[in-house]
Amino acid sequence: MDAPVTTLEAADIARVMAMLPHRYPFLLVDRVIDIRGDEHGIGIKNVTINEPHFQGHFPENPVFPGVLMIEGMAQTAGVMCIIASGSTPKSVLFLTIDKAKFRKPVLPGDTIEYHMNRIQRRRTMWWFRGEAKVNGQIVAEAEVGAMISDR
Repeated sequence: MDAPVTTLEAADIARVMAMLPHRYPFLLVDRVIDIRGDEHGIGIKNVTINEPHFQGHFPENPVFPGVLMIEGMAQTAGVMCIIASGSTPKSVLFLTIDKAKFRKPVLPGDTIEYHMNRIQRRRTMWWFRGEAKVNGQIVAEAEVGAMISDR
């Protein structure tokens, strides 16, 4: 049985980049706030018109791609897994996507909050339920699985 987590942590962009191998344009979380071990975390992504996918993803009516929101959820969960494992460097491998739903479009200027909650953990594998929110409204949701390994 897991011990209750009482500490709150945060990861700014420098700490996120130290943990994840992703870089622009595939680093899809700007910071992770309110980290409670691997139980709960909130990742933040500021969506700007300058991002390269808007050149080809409906350039006349830019919409943030839903699959990138799922990746942002997975990256938020990855930061949580690395912090919970207690040491770096580690690699987090994306294992599964289940029950993905896209509810509303996300536009340039929006700030996405990735709310991630652990469903289950077995050794080095985690499963999370995530919701992407803009202004408190769910814009996407999914369950993702991840595995942590040495780099």
